[in-house]
Amino acid sequence: MIFSRDYIGYLTRRTVKHLIEAKMITTSDLKVTEERVNTALIEELALEDRINEEVRVILDAYSDEMRKSGAQYAEMFKKVKTELTKKYKAVL
Repeated sequence: MIFSRDYIGYLTRRTVKHLIEAKMITTSDLKVTEERVNTALIEELALEDRINEEVRVILDAYSDEMRKSGAQYAEMFKKVKTELTKKYKAVL
């Protein structure tokens, strides 16, 4: 994950505070709201890690073919990641 959990916690608190001040959300339990937002942020940020891992598995399965055809790992990684991002409708 590109951000530390401490920083994600900070982003969570700032986001919830901003949403409340902007009257976009109301909450009777601030801690529960922050926990839910924190969980959602962590899941969303971890999506890229899961996609990267899936790309590695796919490229490992095709490593022999890539070597024979002279395909560059970095280029193929980017192409496969783009396709998986579209498949999962993710925004990275």
